[in-house]
Amino acid sequence: MSEKLNLEGFKTKVFNWEANKEWKYEGDLPAIIDFYADWCGPCKMVSPILDDVAKRYEGKLHVYKVNTEEEAELASMFDITSIPTIFFVPAVGEPRFALGALPKAEIEKAVKEVLKVE
Repeated sequence: MSEKLNLEGFKTKVFNWEANKEWKYEGDLPAIIDFYADWCGPCKMVSPILDDVAKRYEGKLHVYKVNTEEEAELASMFDITSIPTIFFVPAVGEPRFALGALPKAEIEKAVKEVLKVE
């Protein structure tokens, strides 16, 4: 299952901007981060897909969720203006992001090509 992150959890598990000026991923495995809101229809469509991905790749990648309503400061730090916004964070390198409800095939493709997880 995906794990919900708050501001402190994000700094510990993903990126601590207070300690690092440049991007430095804090995690041990690649990650998918879903910026969403409970009222968002497209977000509700993506959620079960990400839960399936989390189960399928358990132990190989992390799937995190950030509620933009509850974590407005965190959402603004990353200029999240459209939801869902999905970050694909490789273990090494810069994250990539996608806007909107991605179909399962596109998420799976990003897992393989961006995150390098099989």
